[in-house]
Amino acid sequence: MNQEKQIKDKKLPLELIVFAYFLVWIPYIALTRGLTNTPHGNMTRPLKGLEFIPVSLTLVLVFIYLFFTVSGWWKFAHHRVIFGISVPCPTKWTLLSAVGSSMLLVTVPLSYTFAGVSIPFIQLLMRGDVLLIAPIVDVVSGRKVRWYSWVALAMVAVALIITIWDRGGFFLPPLCIVAIVIYTIGYFLRLGIMTKIAKTPDPSTMKRYFVEEQMVTYLLAILVLGLLALIGQFDALLEIRWGFVEVWQSGAVWWIVPVGLFTAILAVYAAQILLDERENTFCVPIERSASILGGIAATYLLATIYGTPPPTNAELVGAVILIAAIALLSLAPRFSRPKPMSLATKG
Repeated sequence: MNQEKQIKDKKLPLELIVFAYFLVWIPYIALTRGLTNTPHGNMTRPLKGLEFIPVSLTLVLVFIYLFFTVSGWWKFAHHRVIFGISVPCPTKWTLLSAVGSSMLLVTVPLSYTFAGVSIPFIQLLMRGDVLLIAPIVDVVSGRKVRWYSWVALAMVAVALIITIWDRGGFFLPPLCIVAIVIYTIGYFLRLGIMTKIAKTPDPSTMKRYFVEEQMVTYLLAILVLGLLALIGQFDALLEIRWGFVEVWQSGAVWWIVPVGLFTAILAVYAAQILLDERENTFCVPIERSASILGGIAATYLLATIYGTPPPTNAELVGAVILIAAIALLSLAPRFSRPKPMSLATKG
């Protein structure tokens, strides 16, 4: 029985999960960018960044709840009996983590919609600041940061500096800057909580955290957007209101369905990477790098389909550095493990 349970709970190799994560980023980014650059369905203009987010999040909520039902992951959450029915409920920590996660849900798709801001550049900005957060969270939580994690962190930082230098600085739209700030705060909050309660070798702990967080995240994000849509006094809020009402009646909604599906898949993969028991300074760079490389690939795909600009030389140099960082993070732990003592040594 114990052997069967061990086989059942055996996790997939992290490298395989990271590769699948990278592959899913490509169609997700390409579709998101395409929806805001080219008319789809019966629309005569492209969707604006804030217009497709309400529909996208609603679809993700459906897909993620369906995944929990089919996979049986609901059982891992804490439950409370309400009116005689056992209902999955979050703890105070997973509820707070859901607040941080909801910030990411709105800012990530929004970041790919700004005109004049390339996908690789915005990814390096939003992923780079999180890389600076990772060792801080590790040090605060008392986790040891190994040498190869520091080296990989430095390599990703170099890639970020090269790209910013080539672009001539930031010079971003105000809403883009706001999105980056909200994203960073949300990630810091989420990363700190998952480190505190869920980074263990036990797969059931990861599933419990993920279910409790995600069951609230999408509901919370949709609720906040709904309140902003009701206010509707500014252009950005009117775009959100339009997204709640009009997008459902347009043919573009069928193009948003796969975006919602890919978002749900990315959420599952990201949780498995970030909740690996190793330190954040290992997990965060490898997760961030995979998403950035997915952005590079998606940029080439968009250049082929829509004729948009391909990645710059500096962005490609940054991508090469990121690939080297991923290789280091994958191989160094294997060579750094202590060798088992021989029988002669033991004697």
